[in-house]
Amino acid sequence: MSHIVEIITEVRDPVAIRAACQRLTLPPPVHGTTRLFSAEATGWAVRLRDWKYPIVCDTENGKVHYDNFKGRWGDETRLHRFLQLYTVEKTRIESRKQGYTMTELSLPDGSVRLTVAIGGAA
Repeated sequence: MSHIVEIITEVRDPVAIRAACQRLTLPPPVHGTTRLFSAEATGWAVRLRDWKYPIVCDTENGKVHYDNFKGRWGDETRLHRFLQLYTVEKTRIESRKQGYTMTELSLPDGSVRLTVAIGGAA
């Protein structure tokens, strides 16, 4: 039986953040306080391609802080792709912890279908 699932992601796992960066061939995330345009944010700074300022993943509260000046300083689709791959990697990590097998299928529209199988048979 197939189920449609909507996922609202909280970014809390530095290992999954690093894995998403690797998949996107981005520099490794750096932990600390990062200056955005008119504010500072503390967490894991990720440098998205062609963004003026990094995004900052605050793993304490699960939020992502960024300033892209309504798209002028960074294409928001790059942020969405990062969040998508973070979710895929976090699901992979949690599946392995439980002894489950996960398969991933990239669809033509850019979405990703994940199948998690209990007992190792995906």
